[in-house]
Amino acid sequence: MESDEAVQSTNDDASECKRSAVRLGYWQDRFIGVLARATERKPPEINRGYFARTQGVTLFVKQFLKVVGEKCQIINIGAGFDTLYWRLKDMDLKVENFTEIDFPSVTARKCYAIKRSKVLLDGLGITDGEVKFSSTELHGGNYHLVGADVRNLADVAQKLRESEVDLRLPTLFLAECVLVYIECAQVTRLLAWIVEHFSNALFVNYEQVNMCDRFGNIMLENLRARGCPLSGVESCKSLDTQKKRFLNANWDGAKAWTMVDVYAAIDPSERHRVEKLEMLDEQELLTQLFQHYCISVAWKGPVLQGGIRLSEYDDNE
Repeated sequence: MESDEAVQSTNDDASECKRSAVRLGYWQDRFIGVLARATERKPPEINRGYFARTQGVTLFVKQFLKVVGEKCQIINIGAGFDTLYWRLKDMDLKVENFTEIDFPSVTARKCYAIKRSKVLLDGLGITDGEVKFSSTELHGGNYHLVGADVRNLADVAQKLRESEVDLRLPTLFLAECVLVYIECAQVTRLLAWIVEHFSNALFVNYEQVNMCDRFGNIMLENLRARGCPLSGVESCKSLDTQKKRFLNANWDGAKAWTMVDVYAAIDPSERHRVEKLEMLDEQELLTQLFQHYCISVAWKGPVLQGGIRLSEYDDNE
């Protein structure tokens, strides 16, 4: 579908933005340069926004690992050219299984890049002979990269079995600007399927919010002009609709925060460091961007009962 191709192209945009910010020192990622092409320097607001996104998601990943320990799994839905697997290894954070799912056309490009990169191959921690490649998939050690349309649950289930995912282990699901491109009914089926099959799970979702005001409408119009209709935008009207998306799919609980709050929760010394990297001409624009993106989390099962608790967020029930 033409709209699917347009959505897939957003992976390139996001990867190039991350590379721009990393080159300026917003955070450390020695792998993004292998996957993302060099591009012109992005505006300070974009660099700061991607810093907040990356650090915010990492906050929840670290908290999950702190709660459940190393015997767990991470499943990255619509992973694109994300480098979290390798960055976690650099931070000496371990998991039993790390699986990435995306359209086969995207995973094919990532497989090709990994094959050609000593840095990424070495990051798998195994010899070349132990890595199984196909044109669109890779299985090496505890890392699995598989091609599937997440709207097709039978295909997703098969790919997870091939990736040796253990339904009994605590599992973190990640999605960054993915669910918003999928029809709400199909998202509900996906979320309900996860709840049905995984006994202990945490879902961390990053995407748009507060899309009913003028700024949100402009964002919508810009994406539609690129051929990217936001099919799931009904769930992005507010923080409440973000939470209800999970509760309606039988998750035990959910919370959500705009990126204004998430940015404020990042370690103050880190915030002060990055704020010195570039001057912002329009602080108001950054604030508006932060108000229109959010991180929502949902949990299922006794291990994560009560949700992921970060002290900065304890007042947001």
